[in-house]
Amino acid sequence: MPCEVTPTTLPCMTHLPPPAEELRLLDAELWQLDARRSQLLARRAWLVAALQQAQGQAGSRAQARPPAAAPGPEASGPGVQNLLLVLGGVLLTLAAAVFTLVSWGHMGITGRALVLGAVTLATLAAPVALLKRGLRSTAESVAGLGLALTVLDAYALHGAALGGTDGTGYAAAAAAVLAAAWAAYGLLPATAALRLPLPCALAAAQLPLLLWALAADAGPYLITAALLVTAGLDAVAALRVTGAPVRVCAVVGAYGTGGWGVLGAGWLSLAAGGPGAATRAGALLLLAAGIALGAAWRGPGRGHALGLAVVAGLLTVAALGGVARTGVPPEWVVPAHLVFGVGLLGVVPAGRLLPDAVRHGVVWASGAVQALAVLGALPVVAVVVLGPAGWLDKVWSGAPADARAAVAVEVPWPSGAVTAPVVLVAVAAVLALAVRAEGWRPRARLGALGLLWATALILPAVLGVPYVAGMAVPGVMTAAALYLCRTTTTAARVTALVLALVTALGLTLVSLASQPATLVVLSVLTALFAAASWRSGVAAFTAPAALVHAAALASATGTALDWPAPRTALLVLAVPAAAALLAARLGASPATVPVEAAGAAAGLLAVCLAVTDPPLLALVLALCAVIAAGTALRPDRRPAHYAATALFVLAAWVRLAAWDVGTPEAYTLPVTVPALLVGALRRRRDPRASSWTAYGPGLAATLLPSLVAVWADPHWTRPLLLGTAALLVTLLGARHRLQAPLVLGGAVLALVTLHELAPYVVQVTGALPRWAPPALAGVLLLALGATYEQRLRDVRRMREALGRMN
Repeated sequence: MPCEVTPTTLPCMTHLPPPAEELRLLDAELWQLDARRSQLLARRAWLVAALQQAQGQAGSRAQARPPAAAPGPEASGPGVQNLLLVLGGVLLTLAAAVFTLVSWGHMGITGRALVLGAVTLATLAAPVALLKRGLRSTAESVAGLGLALTVLDAYALHGAALGGTDGTGYAAAAAAVLAAAWAAYGLLPATAALRLPLPCALAAAQLPLLLWALAADAGPYLITAALLVTAGLDAVAALRVTGAPVRVCAVVGAYGTGGWGVLGAGWLSLAAGGPGAATRAGALLLLAAGIALGAAWRGPGRGHALGLAVVAGLLTVAALGGVARTGVPPEWVVPAHLVFGVGLLGVVPAGRLLPDAVRHGVVWASGAVQALAVLGALPVVAVVVLGPAGWLDKVWSGAPADARAAVAVEVPWPSGAVTAPVVLVAVAAVLALAVRAEGWRPRARLGALGLLWATALILPAVLGVPYVAGMAVPGVMTAAALYLCRTTTTAARVTALVLALVTALGLTLVSLASQPATLVVLSVLTALFAAASWRSGVAAFTAPAALVHAAALASATGTALDWPAPRTALLVLAVPAAAALLAARLGASPATVPVEAAGAAAGLLAVCLAVTDPPLLALVLALCAVIAAGTALRPDRRPAHYAATALFVLAAWVRLAAWDVGTPEAYTLPVTVPALLVGALRRRRDPRASSWTAYGPGLAATLLPSLVAVWADPHWTRPLLLGTAALLVTLLGARHRLQAPLVLGGAVLALVTLHELAPYVVQVTGALPRWAPPALAGVLLLALGATYEQRLRDVRRMREALGRMN
């Protein structure tokens, strides 16, 4: 280690042993290293031998390990068997069809009958022998081939001996004969174990009645009747048979043919032009209803029976209503169906005679009819509630003639509106009187209340009462709904609140047609909602609604007085002021936040109204700031002072802009001074607060915009003042050791100085030769490189010295 490094870097480690002692220590260390190396080599040799022995034993075990088992078959034996049988049956059927259709003409009548009959009989007899031997799958395949051959026999018989008969009639007879033959074949004791003949017989039985009706050139009524009778037979089969394949086939047939029959009967009922046609179509629908009801009555499953009972009830109403439709005016068609739907409730007293599923299904069908009737009346309610929105484009254009003209502004009046109140009252009466279950009775009563409310709402427009009387009705309804909000039942209170809000909305829209009506309605609604906010549990909704109506009233009042919009904004500001006072009185009530939100919305409305007049806009912003500052006095609303400060600043800026003031300091100093005062107070309360948090925003608000203005200002006044201010800020930062004033003030001072000296720097730069800047840059880089190299050398010497010390 050099002598000049040791005293400066390691002053406490300068003592070294004598050379003889150091040599003895080195020899001892080398001897220990040699001994350790010998031990490690011996251990390595032992480990290599152990590893070789372990690998040899693993290889012998691998050779003695039995080979892996061969993969199992990818297909099961029964699967292969069934596939082969199915393929064989299909191929034989195709071959028989080709023989019948192609090669039939090359043989005489005797040969044809003998060959095809012998093959068919042999094929149908083969399953008996196969079943005795236990080959059931093969017997099923052969039986399927035999059934297919009987179809070919029927086709061949028609082509050879009965070619002159009607094809459709022959197909009907052949389907009936084949169905009977297949059923008999499946019921024989020798072939009863076969599962294929009976489902095939049931499938063939779907065709005879329909084909006979088509062959007889029957009308749509008989064709529909044939489909429904077939569906009824399928339903009987589904209820009586026990085999799963036959039952599934019967259920599919019943739903398929029954569905087509119901569609046909429904179309005939809608297209009926007189009582006779409607009666025939109704009879078909009643037949379908009887089939569904019988299946529901005898059906085993509750869910299945419930659905069938619902269908039976709906079909009954459709049948009776279709007959009544031909004898009543078009607008009374829905009430006629509703009468029959309500009549279904007559099954409730017969509950002891009918199964529960059937009784409940019929009741649900009645409810569905009533719901559809109410749905038909909803367009009238929608027009009454939302139709007055058309007055938004025609505000105060003049009072309409009557209540109907007041709601149907830009939408047509529904054609069946005259019966809508009847429908709503009838359904409301059913809900109030017929529903007796404890769980459903409260809901039914609320539903009845809503329907009666809708009836009262649309009744003035339906009757065409005068405009003023038409507005009085929803006004009274709103007051009644708000009074009902006093109830303690949550569901009833919510229902009453929703009805009140909806009714008030419609009334407000209707009142826009006339100026006096608008002022009166808004005043009344404001008072009603304000009164409802004192002693009810819905103040969180009614109090904001009162403030909204009050803001609308203030705007309408200013417009009625012919005030310009900016002047009206001063009147609207009374609403946020009242909201702030009310929120302070409410305290921790759930209505506090909604009231404050409504007040803030009213304040925003005032700002929007005053935006076209800068002096009035500044006043409005200042008043909003005062309201926010008053809100910030509450302990739980301290953060509102940020909004108050921002509003005050915006008001000052708008006022300065209105005075055509273009000096940036006039806008920034009103922000800087309060910000610095707030920062000083915070530092006094919390000495650990950062100077950037306390003073940074306030200083930056003035220094940075002024610095930007300095670089675009050709005069000397602003640079002098800004430089002086920056110097004072820098000195204060240095005096109190505050980082933010020191950095911001120093940076601004340096940039201002650079701006003032820039012309001279440019002159000096122009006087230098072109090679001077690159040369200066090179010298600077060399100096940096030399310094860096020296630092690296010192670090390397330190590392070497520490190494020698070890």
